[in-house]
Amino acid sequence: MALPELISVEDFFNPPTRAAATICPDGTKIAFLAPWKDRLNVWVQSLEDSDEPRCVTADDNRSVLHFEWTDDPRWLIYLQDTQGDENWHIHRVDLDDPDAAAVNLTPFPGAMAAPLREVRNGTTTVMLNNRDATQFDVHELDIVTGELTLIAENPGRVYTWMSSDKGDLFATSLTPGGDLELSRWDGAALHPITRFDGTDYPMGIHPMVVTPEGTGLWMGSYRGSDHTRLVRVDLTTGEETEVDSHPEFDLDPRAIVSPAIPAPLIQDRRTSELLGVRYFGERQVIRALDPQFRDILANLEKLSDGDIGRLSSDRTGRRWVVGFNHDRDPGATYLYDHGTGESRLLFRPLPHLDPAQLAAMQPVTITARDGWPLHSYLTPPVGVEPQGLPLVLVVHGGPWYRDSWGFDAGVQMLANRGYAVLQVNFRGSMGFGKAFLSAAKGEFAGKMHNDLIDGVTWAVEQGYADRDRVGILGGSYGGYAALVGVTFTPDVFAAAVDYVGISDLANFMRTLPAIARPHLANNWHAYVGDPDDPEQLADMLARSPITKVDQIRTPLLVIQGANDVRVVQAESDDLVNALRDRGVEVDYLIQTDEGHGAVNPENVIEMWEAISRFLAEQLGGRG
Repeated sequence: MALPELISVEDFFNPPTRAAATICPDGTKIAFLAPWKDRLNVWVQSLEDSDEPRCVTADDNRSVLHFEWTDDPRWLIYLQDTQGDENWHIHRVDLDDPDAAAVNLTPFPGAMAAPLREVRNGTTTVMLNNRDATQFDVHELDIVTGELTLIAENPGRVYTWMSSDKGDLFATSLTPGGDLELSRWDGAALHPITRFDGTDYPMGIHPMVVTPEGTGLWMGSYRGSDHTRLVRVDLTTGEETEVDSHPEFDLDPRAIVSPAIPAPLIQDRRTSELLGVRYFGERQVIRALDPQFRDILANLEKLSDGDIGRLSSDRTGRRWVVGFNHDRDPGATYLYDHGTGESRLLFRPLPHLDPAQLAAMQPVTITARDGWPLHSYLTPPVGVEPQGLPLVLVVHGGPWYRDSWGFDAGVQMLANRGYAVLQVNFRGSMGFGKAFLSAAKGEFAGKMHNDLIDGVTWAVEQGYADRDRVGILGGSYGGYAALVGVTFTPDVFAAAVDYVGISDLANFMRTLPAIARPHLANNWHAYVGDPDDPEQLADMLARSPITKVDQIRTPLLVIQGANDVRVVQAESDDLVNALRDRGVEVDYLIQTDEGHGAVNPENVIEMWEAISRFLAEQLGGRG
């Protein structure tokens, strides 16, 4: 037995040939992402004939990642920031005029815009913080003329806004005690409807969708359950009524992190009525709530043994475009016609990758030292016995996120180079119930880290891993975990990679973007502490790797985006300088045109080539 042929970093991380396809409202065209001048841009192609696809955006600086159709097939909108600063602007594309340049509809330097609903009749509702960087106001945006009309000025405590299709506004606000208050906006003031315990929702309540008739709100609720149930909140009385639930799983929480991840609610394209709900355990489960959609779902699920990812239909619900999440065949995308029952493969995003040469992601459950089940994933390399291998512990960010089954280019690259890869959903990860989430409070560099160490111990005891060749790799919170690994438990790891990781918890909170700082009460303050409280500050510093750099003797690679607004470059600079002042060698890669996560292909490839070389030198895998 032998490892398969070495697959280049470029083959894993070059832009996909096509990705993220959605069908237009009249069902005649699809839009998708594909490279133009080595950047992902939006392309449109007819489904009715053999016309060549047409590139309709022209960003040669930074890849476009988020776009959507409007209800008029002439117009398409997309989001773009500047060099990773996360100040998203809304751009409009005129598909009837191939020569027209995209128009920036929210051209406010340093401000962030976010649509609140789909574009209908040429308008949408957007949140915008151009008046005050710490507060989102609400405007109506006419995408044809570009006119912005202020319809709600933030009274100062709104957490997020919601809009019905008719334009009625609702908001969640933070109370002085940290609860989340749901209110109705009457055009001049907020009127409270009901409250929720804010500490149950460290990333806010998700999903929150106004029902089509505008009298209710679909949302995930922990009331009366350890798992999030889908409930309908009456927007007059505040009364909750259960719509759907799963006996073991939470509503899929992953979309809270990125608009690229499908939302847990599947809605009718024309009426916005609820068709189905996504839950996630080891794998995704979709529960159909509409009889016709139940038949459609059954046929879609026959197209692949992966999990249904991006899903869109025309207004009639007849033609569907579906992409699948799969650990070894990522993003295979199909067109399905429910009228004829016919389907065809539209594209595979990475056709040069042979699924047979890629590694299977195996769900495993590890028991933590205090009894908590840790739902995890092990990806051993193909072609060799999974015994005594070098192991890379890959730690997810957040920490209010989760690892899940599906294609991960970094994991596959590591497995191809001979490493076993372990991903542990440590306490505080989302999707495993309220008690598991809350068990992380006060446990940064404590039991959260113990869970990771218990995962390593399990892999060694099962015989998968060589204890002397264990590395740790992570980004954001995962980078913090890597630094905790080499400061609090320096004997466990033979190598560590910190990518945009937190080294100083207090500095991290103080340097977060202005728009984020008012909302720290229910996440970082509740779980870690408030740096303005001297006693809590002392505890936070004791849990910060920057105060324990003298413990670092593990080879370390640090990677940082210069434009990162979440974990600023000073976090990494301070760490690296402290090590170098001690005469400790540390590899440091700064990417000058990236933020909190590399987007442009050359930077992604540079990063993973550095990781591949570093781990090969330290753990003995293939370089």
